[in-house]
Amino acid sequence: MSNEKTGLSKFWSEFTENKIALISLLIFLFIVFVAIFAPIISPTDPYDLSKVSIMDSRLPPLSENFAGQTFLLGSDGAGRDMLSAIFYGLRVSLGVGVMSGIFALIIGTFFGISAAFFGGKYETFIMRVVDIQLSFPSILMALIILAAFGKGVEKTIIALVLVQWAYYARTARATALVERSKEYVEAAHCLALGNKKIMFKHILPNCMPPLIVVGTLQTAHAISLEATLSFLGLGLPITEPSLGLLIGNGFEYMHTGDFWISIFPGVALLITIVSINLVGDHLRDMFNPRLKR
Repeated sequence: MSNEKTGLSKFWSEFTENKIALISLLIFLFIVFVAIFAPIISPTDPYDLSKVSIMDSRLPPLSENFAGQTFLLGSDGAGRDMLSAIFYGLRVSLGVGVMSGIFALIIGTFFGISAAFFGGKYETFIMRVVDIQLSFPSILMALIILAAFGKGVEKTIIALVLVQWAYYARTARATALVERSKEYVEAAHCLALGNKKIMFKHILPNCMPPLIVVGTLQTAHAISLEATLSFLGLGLPITEPSLGLLIGNGFEYMHTGDFWISIFPGVALLITIVSINLVGDHLRDMFNPRLKR
């Protein structure tokens, strides 16, 4: 236990050396807090039809609605409070991005480690599938999948999982190939341990550092992909609004000067993605010091 605490404290001490990464982590944790408690901390429920009035449509920031409530970030074309809509949008965007990342991590890690462990035709087949998939742009594959499946939270998550798993598979295979030739794996074979136990109890823990880095960066990528798909009208339905959908809803009002309807959700999306990427970049430098700039 003391060694574990020492390892965690050493990791945290090294992580906090980069002030930009630390600030990014704090910003991301604040965003997660806002997303989780959006129904509690939001000034109003922007999707409760009994509380939304079309008479409050496109109010500029710091304006009061007909009920005397101040909209700090203004309102959108439907009269919804933009601040509350962004809080709810963060909730959906983060949920889709994190869930798709978890499932993609599980699937990609399984195929990557098993390919490295068993080798032969199985490894060749898995890696050729990975190579073929990675040769296509992610957004194109997601568009094709959603065009076939249709809109929906579950369908968007499935599309993002199918797009992302190959990144985890390639990383897991590359790391597992190095671990497979080490002495502790040979010792496990000599002890007649089962293949499943060797792969997931001995090899997998040593593959996790690079997978954590890839997972961090791919989560940000998944959030941006979902936002792009929703902006194009192929991602989430109106009943499950995300930041991308909020940006798309306000895009038609840009030429009228009502910039806040798209700009504020866009800023929230930008801050979320940049904070995750900065944390992921620092984790990558920590796990592989040769990449430090």
